[in-house]
Amino acid sequence: MQRRQLLKSGAALTGVGMLAARAPAWAQAVTQRAQSNYDRVLVLVELKGGNDGLNTVVPYTDSLYYQLRESIAIRREDVIRVDSRVGLHPELADLVPLWDKGELAIVQGVGYPEPNLSHFRSIEIWDTASRSNEYLSQGWVTRAMQAGVAKRASYSAEGVVVGGADSGVLAGARSVRLNNPETFVNQAHLAIPVPTQGNAALQHILRVESDVSAAAQALRAERFNFTTAFPAGPFGTSVRAAVQVVASQRGKAGVPVLVLSLGSFDTHQNQANTHANLLRQLGAGLAALKGALVELDAWERTLVMSFSEFGRRARQNGSNGTDHGTAAPHFVTGGAVRGGLFGQPPELGRLDTSQNLVATVDFRQLYATIAKDWWGVDSSSVVRGNFQTLPFIKG
Repeated sequence: MQRRQLLKSGAALTGVGMLAARAPAWAQAVTQRAQSNYDRVLVLVELKGGNDGLNTVVPYTDSLYYQLRESIAIRREDVIRVDSRVGLHPELADLVPLWDKGELAIVQGVGYPEPNLSHFRSIEIWDTASRSNEYLSQGWVTRAMQAGVAKRASYSAEGVVVGGADSGVLAGARSVRLNNPETFVNQAHLAIPVPTQGNAALQHILRVESDVSAAAQALRAERFNFTTAFPAGPFGTSVRAAVQVVASQRGKAGVPVLVLSLGSFDTHQNQANTHANLLRQLGAGLAALKGALVELDAWERTLVMSFSEFGRRARQNGSNGTDHGTAAPHFVTGGAVRGGLFGQPPELGRLDTSQNLVATVDFRQLYATIAKDWWGVDSSSVVRGNFQTLPFIKG
């Protein structure tokens, strides 16, 4: 490969903000894909840094909770009660309408066997749906694409990573990074093919680049003027960008997966105010996401799920914070969601040998549910095993 050609291609890829696929099979032109319209959307929201589940979904009737967290526990009178045992942090008030309408599922005790408490390694496990002692290169969403999702429609890209989110779940897929739709479209002209003269490696790069350019052109539709108010700050901006991607591709198959992030939830010190602010942003952002998707008539075909590398330790530390832990609850919402509590509430009297919570739901059960009940593909090929699904998606 000539150095001039490689540098020219590299500049184009950087300008578009592209996350290149590792497998050449995923770089085929859009025209070679199946033409059926498949418009379901999955929005993944990463709570970066490890969210404290006990102060998110609060076991307000458990006296051990207040013993373990003398200064950072959420007061019983402040908890937004969802049943007789657990309730939401008060800063998640914006999620109450979703709960009341039966569109919010709270999956409790999510984790995995032999948990790893390293940020880098644990999120890698979540991204790839691996066991704790194996290393995989493909994201779990990529395997879902290969299992048949990508054959359902002529997607302009298999995923869009919005703002500061990581691309791990889409590792190996055709995905693009998007800080905001306007910048992405404005930079699309940088993806200009150059003569390759038989260079197979460069041809592969340019095929991927061509698909990215096609995705940019798909976003060139007139901007939708939402009446929904989006929260200020980076997460609100990411939500606005994500729904503009959905808006720009109405009436045709666009992008099946959007990845957003919020954080950092790594609250080792003085957790109370930081955590409250993050949860306020999460609740407001998810409420705005619903409002905008309802305007687009897309709420019924969108599934939103949170994930995080781990929870926090049951007992607070000496700095009024919490250290790396294990199991934690996660949220699933959307017009097709069957709301309610799933999994078991945390058993604070039955901690593991490291004094961490014991997971009662394997995170791969959530992925298997999405693969089977949302996308209709073989879940065993996505999660690499047989994991029981959860009934949080309406039949």
